[in-house]
Amino acid sequence: MDAIWCDRCGGAVEDGTHDACRLARTLEPPRFCPWCRRRLKVQVLPAGWSAACVEHGTSIGDHATR
Repeated sequence: MDAIWCDRCGGAVEDGTHDACRLARTLEPPRFCPWCRRRLKVQVLPAGWSAACVEHGTSIGDHATR
C-alpha cells in the first residue's frame, strides 16, 4: 500500500516535493497517517517513539535509525 498523504504535514504526497517534511522526519515522529490522513496519537520516549492511528494501528520508531 503506497502512502498518499505526507506523514508530517498531512498534505497530498503528489502536491510538491515535501523536501522540508522529509528533512524534519529525520528528527521527528510522524504526525499524520499516510493512508487516511488522520492525526496520529504520538508518544515520544528516550529510546524512540510510537504513533498510533485508530484505523491502521501503531508504528514504532527508533531515534538511532532515523
